[in-house]
Amino acid sequence: MDEFKEKIKKDETESEIEELREGLRSMKDIFDNAYQGIVLVDSEGKIVKWNYEQLFGIKEEDVLGKPVEEIIENTRLHIVVKTGQKELYDIQRIQGHDMIASRTPIIKNGRIIGAVGTVLFKDIKEVKELASKIKTLEDTVNIYKKELGKMYCANYTFDDIITQNQKMIELKNIALKAANSSSTILIEGESGTGKEYFAHAIHYASIRKNSPFIRINCAAIPHELLESELFGYESGAFTGAKKEGKIGKLELANGGTVLLDEISSLPLSMQAKLLRVLEEREFERIGGNTSIKIDIKVIACTNEDLNKLVEQNKFRQDLYYRLNVVEIKIPALRERNDDIESLCEDILNKQLDIGFNSKKVTEKAILALKLYDWPGNVRELRNVLERAANISTGNLITLQDLPDYISEKLIFDETEKENKYLKESIAKTEIKAIMSALKESKGNRTDAAKILGIHRTALYKKLANYGIDIKNIM
Repeated sequence: MDEFKEKIKKDETESEIEELREGLRSMKDIFDNAYQGIVLVDSEGKIVKWNYEQLFGIKEEDVLGKPVEEIIENTRLHIVVKTGQKELYDIQRIQGHDMIASRTPIIKNGRIIGAVGTVLFKDIKEVKELASKIKTLEDTVNIYKKELGKMYCANYTFDDIITQNQKMIELKNIALKAANSSSTILIEGESGTGKEYFAHAIHYASIRKNSPFIRINCAAIPHELLESELFGYESGAFTGAKKEGKIGKLELANGGTVLLDEISSLPLSMQAKLLRVLEEREFERIGGNTSIKIDIKVIACTNEDLNKLVEQNKFRQDLYYRLNVVEIKIPALRERNDDIESLCEDILNKQLDIGFNSKKVTEKAILALKLYDWPGNVRELRNVLERAANISTGNLITLQDLPDYISEKLIFDETEKENKYLKESIAKTEIKAIMSALKESKGNRTDAAKILGIHRTALYKKLANYGIDIKNIM
């Protein structure tokens, strides 16, 4: 009875091995291309399928039924069919070559019915050659990444935003905290206040600083080209499109930051598409039908009041709320003129590259700069200082070196102060003289006017103007 069961078991095993053998035959072309060799053994470690003819120069009919350890030197297949343990990517010395071999047991219904051995590379030298090729490719990719980083990188840090103004210091702290979040940031402020400085600094302070920083001026790109610039297009998407297609700015920024400058200029049709990108973090190229997933941080800048544009139906309300997650409103320079002196020092000593030694602005010139309204903000201040540095002599920029429309502010202000002082002095002298005359005339205004040498009507007017009450004198 035991012999009968053993015979049935052996027949089942042979049948299963035969199925495997047939399966390997049908996949011969695949294994020939995928591996340098493959061998199949039964539960006793005897060879039932041989695909090592090219590798060892031994034909299959010469090895079938033989113990695998007698044919392949240093093999462990006969051990694997006993232990049932996989041995993957093991270095095996065969015919003087170090090959990479894998041995896998074949288990069915809890029984080990055989094992398969494969050689992935004929010699370990091939692995080294492949590794060398991969290393070369990686080095090439890294070179391109570095070049891309140079082209699309942040140029300013928070240290470049010069301020001692309390409001600006608070904004810098908010921006720094928001730098490492994935939230969208909306930067608002008049033209020239330094919105782009903040955007650069935010990217530089984030974990994305080594990834692309892509700047898109929504007002500078023609509306008909804006979609292809943002999303890119597939080959043949439209007349005039490049054969190879084009990658869009959003895709180029993947992993990094996108600065959408002058976002208020974005057409309504594009606003809807941008909203989808912000919500789903995916888009399709023009002419494409595959969604492209992206991981980007979005910073939007505007010198207009987006809330008013929403009320005028010129900007989508849902997009406004999606952009306005973290809001940074940069004050105009006229609202922080306590920064003017430090800004002048930084601009003259660090920013301007016009071949001069460092220059300093005199106190009187600083006063004039503080009195000016600066409609062009910090950008205008930089231009004014560059002009003054060019025309000034020596190391000082004086009031005379500033444009007339700025220096006149101080001259007018000083003249007003002088006139006010003079008027006050005259008034004090007149009041003193009038009171003295009234006392001498015992309150008689006609006699007092004669003493003062003026007409009685003129005295009455002066009494009214100066608020002099005769009762309080007598």
